[in-house]
Amino acid sequence: MQVPQNAVIAVADGEKLSLFQNEGNTLNIKLRAISAEEFDSSKIASGGPHSSSAANPDSDQQEEDGFSGGITDMLNRHVLDGTIKDLVIVAAPRTLGEMRKGYHKQLSAVLVGELDKDLTGHSVPEIEKALESA
Repeated sequence: MQVPQNAVIAVADGEKLSLFQNEGNTLNIKLRAISAEEFDSSKIASGGPHSSSAANPDSDQQEEDGFSGGITDMLNRHVLDGTIKDLVIVAAPRTLGEMRKGYHKQLSAVLVGELDKDLTGHSVPEIEKALESA
């Protein structure tokens, strides 16, 4: 995958989000972690309250889906305010599916690519390698 210089890379699953910026170029990806403060990820919604009970065995999945929606909302805001001009999303397949439901048309316009792999918890060189080989 060709990742433009300064593109934002969101690496997510249903519980974690890591943000990176490509300081390299399309042929030589060099990711730098972006702190949460740069993107105010404290605004990520959890998807609202979900009661947990034995009758609702999917409450963990609902929380993960809510977190995925919150990530999408945050990315949409940053695309709309011009903070993100190029975006790559790397997410576990189910998370990516949930995120796609909330893409704003402007997010779709700046989306350089998607990778349906769970790379949360992987090292930066492993993420770079996965992007380069995608």
